Amino acid sequence: MSNASLSPLPSAGRPDVTARLRDALLGASFTADGLLELLGAPAYAALSRSEVVPALRATRGDTPLEMLVRLFLLQQPVPHARVAEVLPVDACLEAGWLVAVDGDLAATVDVRPYGGPDGEDWFIVSDLGCAVGGAGGIGNRAEGVVLGVGGASMTLAGLTVRTPVAAALDLGTGSGIQALHAARHATRVTATDVNPRALHITALTLALSGAPAADLREGSLYEPVDDAETYDLIVSNPPFVISPGARLTYRDGGMSGDDLCRTLVKSTGERLNAGGFAHFLANWQHVEGEDWTDRLRSWVPRGCDAWIVQREVQDVTQYAELWLRDAGDHRGDEAEYQARYDAWLDEFEARKVRAVGFGWITLRRTDAAETSVTAEEWPHPIEQPLGETVRAHFERLDYLREHDDAALLESFFTLAAEVVQEQVGLPGAEDPEHVVLRQNRGMRRATRVDTVGAGFAGVCDGTMSAGRILDAIAQLVGEDPVALRDRTPAQIRLLVEQGFLEPA
Repeated sequence: MSNASLSPLPSAGRPDVTARLRDALLGASFTADGLLELLGAPAYAALSRSEVVPALRATRGDTPLEMLVRLFLLQQPVPHARVAEVLPVDACLEAGWLVAVDGDLAATVDVRPYGGPDGEDWFIVSDLGCAVGGAGGIGNRAEGVVLGVGGASMTLAGLTVRTPVAAALDLGTGSGIQALHAARHATRVTATDVNPRALHITALTLALSGAPAADLREGSLYEPVDDAETYDLIVSNPPFVISPGARLTYRDGGMSGDDLCRTLVKSTGERLNAGGFAHFLANWQHVEGEDWTDRLRSWVPRGCDAWIVQREVQDVTQYAELWLRDAGDHRGDEAEYQARYDAWLDEFEARKVRAVGFGWITLRRTDAAETSVTAEEWPHPIEQPLGETVRAHFERLDYLREHDDAALLESFFTLAAEVVQEQVGLPGAEDPEHVVLRQNRGMRRATRVDTVGAGFAGVCDGTMSAGRILDAIAQLVGEDPVALRDRTPAQIRLLVEQGFLEPA
């Protein structure tokens, strides 16, 4: 498909119409909460799987909310007279939000209600067919199509550190969801995209959500940003798919392999102000004979701490099939599908790629003499939003850098909230084989500790120094206190680094 098949977009220069449309949508409870109440949990969840039949069944009535769901979410034409009872029809037609179709009215874009973190009623605008199911189920789509809210964009929004900042940058803004979140806590928001259609839709998303306008710039990665411009926050859900060629603007970066993600991360250090954060979603290659963590460590720019988390790994066949389905190729000509599949595997074979990892990369600009890079695999469930957990991770890095073992023993700690202890061993055994501490918040980590580590963590309430606690444990178990003080700081350091213990 070509860009000619995409619908004309509503005008971004009619704030009066956009404000009236927003008021009408809110007046009819066309909100995230209203949508869930109307559809019910099963039909609401089905939308994320690109299944609309349950929602169509739930909107067969004649209420204003049902009409709006069919119009803006399910792409169903609605009688003109019915729409006129709820929306400022003439203004919406003139501004291009609606179009006449055989006596009925149809929407020119999808509009999806989206709840902000503090209960804000926002609306994400996207191309027709793109609000339901994120990147799934749209079929063969135009090159410049702009998607709505997907799982990846919500993941990025959830893990971003949300502290007040002067300047934020959203690279590859798409439908504008990251810029919308940033507008809550950034004085100035800049949003870039190589696709001018995405910038237009971002302007609509911000305006319809009642958010301040952003500085919108066209170009790839940092091209639209002047060399002297720096930011306190940078976020990007880039076109990270590792593919042969660049068929689809929203997902294919057009660079070889994972070069786009590598280039993006490596060029970020000089764009961050001191203490500033950058958050990226990314794919990376698992190359034969190379440790993936070494590959990712080489991406980290000088002057930045990094936390790299691999959430999923797919072998090359799974990966190719995922993105061929994403483009709807499996529903087209079989020979063409097989040829594209073959081309994908040829590309991986030529680069000796055996698998592809997916996850997130967080950078923080630091003035520390030695930077810290943590690269880990964590495919387990986490608690979103994770932004506060991410911020605390880097604060703990600073703390551990500033405290050698002697200083650590003089420090006071408290056990983090909702940490539980599990003992593993044979039934009836006098002593457990090992003890596990488990978090029920944030990353929901679990770590094995010895009996000293478990006893130490259990006593930490901020009233005794680490050294005094160890002395008491040594007396209790009949161990040399000096030896215990020598061997335990490494375990304390790990418990602090992973968030089980917090400096008091």
